[in-house]
Amino acid sequence: MNQAPHAGKHIFFSHWSCWGFARLDKAILDMKIQRDKLQQYQRRITVLTDMETDIAKQMLAKGDKRRALLALRRKKYQELLLARTDAQLEQLEKLTSNVEFALIQKDVVFGLQQGTKVLKEIHAEMGGIEHIEKLMGETAAAIAYQKEVGDMLSGHISNQDEEDVEAELVALEESMKGTTTLPEVPSSRLPGTEGELEGEMGHEPARLQQSERQAMLA
Repeated sequence: MNQAPHAGKHIFFSHWSCWGFARLDKAILDMKIQRDKLQQYQRRITVLTDMETDIAKQMLAKGDKRRALLALRRKKYQELLLARTDAQLEQLEKLTSNVEFALIQKDVVFGLQQGTKVLKEIHAEMGGIEHIEKLMGETAAAIAYQKEVGDMLSGHISNQDEEDVEAELVALEESMKGTTTLPEVPSSRLPGTEGELEGEMGHEPARLQQSERQAMLA
């Protein structure tokens, strides 16, 4: 009779343990799903951010620093979102490995919610290729979109981030200065290239004449 209460507690603890482990498994599964989504976004955003860098270069080539800066600010914001989400998911991995999961399960649920929120922000704000192309547009709709993006970024990017973007813009300008001289025709002959080529071409008629004389003598 005295063992009945203990048996009841054991049964209750067993039920609680099953419930707790089920919640843990569900949280781990959700975390892995979010990780997969994050990796998909990382691959996609890498392509898009490269395109935005190209757009910034094109805008700089046209002398349009405003839109070049906008493209770089947008890329910076997307990179910040990904970094923040990645850090959250790493934290979730630590939380779900905790033996006392019941004590931190609220933190795990909150973390999952925050991760989902950030992923939605990435999906909404990142857009697709057509959104990136709008950064180059000069129509009224494109200009309105550019203003909307600029206003949104102002509320999400810190002063330090803005300084980083400005520095990236300056570095991009400097790198373009180095490449813009490449297509120009050199004013003097390059050693070992053009002179040698002309020399070989100059000897070619003599070789042809010698071949023709040998053919006639034969």
